Amino acid sequence: MTTPTRRTPARLADTRALLFDLDGVLTPTADVHMRAWSRLFTPYLEAHGVAPYTQADYFAYIDGKPRYDGVRSLLGSRGIDLPQGTPDDDPDADTVCGLGNRKNAEFTAELDEHGVEPYPGSLRFLTAAIDAGFHVAVVSSSANAVSVLRTAGILDRFPVVVDGLVARQDGLAGKPAPDTYLDAAGRFGLTAAECVVVEDATSGVEAGRNGAFGLVVGVDRGAGADALRAHGADVVVTDLADLVADLPRATTSTT
Repeated sequence: MTTPTRRTPARLADTRALLFDLDGVLTPTADVHMRAWSRLFTPYLEAHGVAPYTQADYFAYIDGKPRYDGVRSLLGSRGIDLPQGTPDDDPDADTVCGLGNRKNAEFTAELDEHGVEPYPGSLRFLTAAIDAGFHVAVVSSSANAVSVLRTAGILDRFPVVVDGLVARQDGLAGKPAPDTYLDAAGRFGLTAAECVVVEDATSGVEAGRNGAFGLVVGVDRGAGADALRAHGADVVVTDLADLVADLPRATTSTT
């Protein structure tokens, strides 16, 4: 059971690394993903004569999960069963992977057209954490994490990025399994208890809880504070700038 100390931001002072989800935590790319998923599933579900796609579907079945898992979960909610296919499937293929690849093409088009910048409060918190000597990593289900970080101008701040491509290459289970977060902690030579998970998705905070991390911070970008807490968040904020004052002040190295 989580202790009272762990449930407060004061726990930040006793940890050594911050493991950030990307979309919706550091950058507003969750909005880009949401538009891309809508462009995929609105016509697809209509063509199949099932309940239409809504924003609530994104949070219930897709948010935070590896892309193909999100496709499978959403289709399952409508009673649609497709063959898995392979990651090399053409985006026009009527398979789980084909639909996932079609969504990725929609996402890339949105990102190229509109770009992305970090949330100001998240950038402030990230800068303060690095100045305080924290290790920082990005742990994202997205296969586009590096390109998003580069577009946002913050790729050089993260010595460790464990994304969807790394997970597939290394056979790591996706969120809500804790494997990708545990992998990131291990790259710093740290235990889960020494690390903080920062997430906006219910599947992500559940991964933090399942991995017994030192603190799980939920950032409410639409999932809802109650839902984030129910799935494992110890602390919920609407802006990471709210936690800057809880970071250690001294600039020290954790290596």
